[in-house]
Amino acid sequence: MSKAKYVTGLRAVEQLLAAPGSDIKKLYAEYRSANPRVEALIELAQARGIELQAANRARLQQISGESRHQGVIAEVRRSTVLDEAALRTLVEDRLVNEVHGPLLLLILDGVQDPHNLGACLRTADAAGVDAVVVPRHGAAGLGPAVSKVAAGAAESMPFATVGNIGRVLSWLAEYGVILVGTSDTGSKSLFEAKLDGPLALVMGREHSGLKKKIMQRCDVLVNLPMHGSVESLNVSVATGICLYEALRQRATEDGLEGQ
Repeated sequence: MSKAKYVTGLRAVEQLLAAPGSDIKKLYAEYRSANPRVEALIELAQARGIELQAANRARLQQISGESRHQGVIAEVRRSTVLDEAALRTLVEDRLVNEVHGPLLLLILDGVQDPHNLGACLRTADAAGVDAVVVPRHGAAGLGPAVSKVAAGAAESMPFATVGNIGRVLSWLAEYGVILVGTSDTGSKSLFEAKLDGPLALVMGREHSGLKKKIMQRCDVLVNLPMHGSVESLNVSVATGICLYEALRQRATEDGLEGQ
């Protein structure tokens, strides 16, 4: 049985309830809340037959931990968390069936800030990424803070936790997936790289970037042109730029740009 997780915050829970496929087990709501948005969420949950649990602020804070609950928490069963075997199956299926375009994976090599991970998940969902891959150890995992920032994407985006990122990159290369890493020492600008085929975009952790051994497994390292005084961008901002450049190239390849 999959372990229950929690989504906190008004916007994140609103997004979750609006998604028809969301597997919500229970909604915890502040007892006698004066917030009309909380009341609206209670009514929507009742209409969908979701179990309701009244809770005081102390109980909500206990569940949410460091995250701000804003008077409401959804308990969900995550059916989108993958192990390495399930990730391989997803990749094999997508390489055979390109009805939604070529495979696009986002691999985060040790992102540690839950807010950055949540922002990456939200952008990945918007850009049509097939799965986000993270190491099982030494990186942020799914939790209330991630879910809140992701605004529903954490519950819908396939999320693979693996024991060894290098091993995943190795078998992806065997399948012919192009591995594009990001680094300020990259030999090409992002905008010079070819991103319209089956692709795994590999992003490094905050401050230190990609590990050397991960860089060595990439087919190409790209940099983001920097014309100001700052030396680098936040990993979630850089991820968004890279994913949308890939999306732009794919739209151009399909003759869809501007439609």
